[in-house]
Amino acid sequence: MNELLGQVFTGLIIDENESMYLVQKNGVTFHLLKDEDESHEVGESVEGFGYVNQKKEAIFTTKIPQIRIGHYAFGEVTDVRRDLGVFVNIGLADKDMVVSLDEMPSMKELWPKKGDRLMVSIRVDEKDRMWGVLADEAIFHSLSRAGNAEMQNENKKGTIYRLKVVGSYLITEDFYIGFVHPSERYLEPRLGEVVEARVIGVRPDGVLNMSLKPRSHEMISDDAAMILTMLERNTDHKLPYWDKSAPEEIKEAFGISKGQFKRAIGHLLKEKLIEQTEGEIRLKS
Repeated sequence: MNELLGQVFTGLIIDENESMYLVQKNGVTFHLLKDEDESHEVGESVEGFGYVNQKKEAIFTTKIPQIRIGHYAFGEVTDVRRDLGVFVNIGLADKDMVVSLDEMPSMKELWPKKGDRLMVSIRVDEKDRMWGVLADEAIFHSLSRAGNAEMQNENKKGTIYRLKVVGSYLITEDFYIGFVHPSERYLEPRLGEVVEARVIGVRPDGVLNMSLKPRSHEMISDDAAMILTMLERNTDHKLPYWDKSAPEEIKEAFGISKGQFKRAIGHLLKEKLIEQTEGEIRLKS
């Protein structure tokens, strides 16, 4: 079965029952569920995608995903298990692909979170287990196009795909590669995190130098920017601190004094970027 998993192939419908068709290829039988809103007949040839679902059943679907062996696309992170890896939705109703922890950053805080995006393909191991495989540098460069000087100061949304000591790499929604130097960010972004960055230069190879910091006329204090970034990166966009939190709690969480914290959130409240309720602050929606 190994050579059929994660692939698109044409199989023969050999039987059916109330809930499914039985599709055969190379002596292997797959289940094609009838809830796919397509009607078929026994003896008909049908094209689809083969995989093994959560129940270890061989499934055949005519809804062919973009992500398969040798084909890369973005999938959304649905779950994270520190002992296994990151689960990615590739468009199958009852099966997410796991990207092994071996492909994750060594720092756990830089792992993707639910809702982040990873560009993956599929591999199948010798036990017929299907895994997600992160796209490498060559894949991103093959998809990208070169930037130009006219893009200076543009804002672009992109997905972080590579973390290095020298900085973070992202690919924008319109397929430009961007580089963010550590001096152009307040916190290191996660793998798979979607960020909005500003073009501050273009390298000779067409890669965009980008910044995650606001423009000078939009600048807020470093303390306020740090708090704002932490709020943006939290899934629920909340932090369990407010202007009546204990000084030692604030120092441990933010590394600043209570006075600095109160000035920072006061600025953010004035700019209507956050709101404060008893025991917490949160981003304004």
